[in-house]
Amino acid sequence: MADATFEDGGEAPLNLGAEDAEDLKVISALAQDAVFPVTEMRWQPVQCRFALLLNRFRWEDRDAAERRGRPFERVQTLLVVGNVLAVASQGLDRSDTDLVLSLLSVSFEPEADGAGHILLTLAGDGAIRLAVEAIDVTLRDVTRPYRAPSGRVPDHST
Repeated sequence: MADATFEDGGEAPLNLGAEDAEDLKVISALAQDAVFPVTEMRWQPVQCRFALLLNRFRWEDRDAAERRGRPFERVQTLLVVGNVLAVASQGLDRSDTDLVLSLLSVSFEPEADGAGHILLTLAGDGAIRLAVEAIDVTLRDVTRPYRAPSGRVPDHST
């Protein structure tokens, strides 16, 4: 019987939380290049919550997939932001129900007393800005991984 290795942990679904800007950087790195239809955004003002259902590239599994010669994977993931007071967006047409967006990064713009804005930067000059009382973000895989339709690792070199 062999001991478990660090790589073995890459098979478990992610369930992470962020309560400060440093934590948010980890979530941003794991959510980079996630894609989602514009119809999979939800703003729930009564609950002070904003949620996205993402098709996330499994960055944490990239090296293992390359080593084993198997396909790269994506997984459906919920990105949920709590303590949201207001939502604004630019560069996206919410009425275009066929629109698919690509998440480039998640960052925090601080203000006084822990409040600030969480900025979801999208490919193509789009952005979603969430006014928050404090950072309260979760990233949770909700399906089993599936073969990435493109079969490739996302690339920003062009």
